[in-house]
Amino acid sequence: MTDVHIVGGGLAGSEAAWQLAEAGIKVRLSEMRGSGDMTPAHQTDGLAELVCSNSFRSDDAEKNAVGLLHAEMRDLGSIIMGEGDKHRLPAGSALAVDRDHFSDGVTKALSEHPNIEIVRERIDQLPESGLTVVATGPLTAMTLAESIGAATGEESLAFFDAIAPIVYKDSINMDIAWMQSRWDKVGPEGDGKDYINCPMSKEQYEAFIQGLLDGEKTDFKEWEKNTPYFEGCMPIEIMASRGPETLRFGPMKPVGLTNEHTGESAYAVVQLRQDNALGTLWNMVGFQTKLKYGAQAELLRTIPGLENAEFARMGGLHRNTFINAPKLLDREMRLKKAPHIRFAGQITGCEGYVESAAVGLMVGRMVAAEVKGEAFGYPPQTTAFGALLSHITGGADARDYQPMNVNFGLFPPFEQRVKKKERKEAYTARARKDFVDWQQSFQNEPEAA
Repeated sequence: MTDVHIVGGGLAGSEAAWQLAEAGIKVRLSEMRGSGDMTPAHQTDGLAELVCSNSFRSDDAEKNAVGLLHAEMRDLGSIIMGEGDKHRLPAGSALAVDRDHFSDGVTKALSEHPNIEIVRERIDQLPESGLTVVATGPLTAMTLAESIGAATGEESLAFFDAIAPIVYKDSINMDIAWMQSRWDKVGPEGDGKDYINCPMSKEQYEAFIQGLLDGEKTDFKEWEKNTPYFEGCMPIEIMASRGPETLRFGPMKPVGLTNEHTGESAYAVVQLRQDNALGTLWNMVGFQTKLKYGAQAELLRTIPGLENAEFARMGGLHRNTFINAPKLLDREMRLKKAPHIRFAGQITGCEGYVESAAVGLMVGRMVAAEVKGEAFGYPPQTTAFGALLSHITGGADARDYQPMNVNFGLFPPFEQRVKKKERKEAYTARARKDFVDWQQSFQNEPEAA
């Protein structure tokens, strides 16, 4: 007999299922991929498939908010972080993973868990009863999205998200490109040479920018024309349209890199990050694009070192949807109009792999507490978990709610003055202490909002 129904087998749904199953609760996990349905961005039917970057971003828990979230998730037995650590790739201080091995690991663990039943089926309507977690992500099927809209009386918000191209390493000209991490930074699995760098002169950069602006783009459907982009995953041609130097201060910044072939710094640099354990596939960092495939391949091959590049995947564009969470959900992620339903992951308006999984983890624990008749101890807002959840459920203005990555701007300010250069370490030190205290008192009543 199933205790909880989870709809969606992405990062959030997989994490929620794992947390519930580990708490001894029977879970039915419904995933439409594998039933004959597929999204515009997924390539496989594997659970927790990574469709964009293969990076979970910074793993630095001392100075970075997402690194702090990594640490908190590990402390709570996250399957996403566990499998991520097993399949990590060299990426400096970032946590990058082999996307196929990572997804295979999550799928295997969930499939073999005695408390989880995985069913390949598409859910078109919100269940009218029974504890349910909707974790269908930003690519929610239109039929279910319409059901959500009917249940909430709200139109789902939407934005466009772009994915970056992936290049076969053996097609990269290493007589021009070179291996180096920015500032030679060495990560847990790296050696200070974790990225492939392609240098560009001023003339090459300016020609590239013009090519971005002139290249043929993906057309929008009429109903998509007013849909905004998410700032954290902006197509490079949109960034280029904001000014000719924008990319040189963004994904193409040359600082901290010295061309080993010349001993000099380039005017701009295109970086590629390892995408699989074999090291045969490398993705273009920050190069999300909506250029059409033909124009895309032609332009990218003007980058020095990529003149003969072969692509395992071209960049693309897809439409993401999310709900107005501060208005529609209560503090424990329940739909106010139908409290047997909770939402988790990117459909709530959190942004990023790690944030999506983190919300799934916490929602799984909230539901587990409800099933067991226990009070749920809400994490303090001074922690990464608490800051993220507070943003989703009320820290943001519902009138202008937009997707957000975890960041220190979501954390409460300090009561005492802290020097700016010491602020990041102070945030993480306070968070780690408060998180440990919270872990030791899970059964406490939730704090006042």
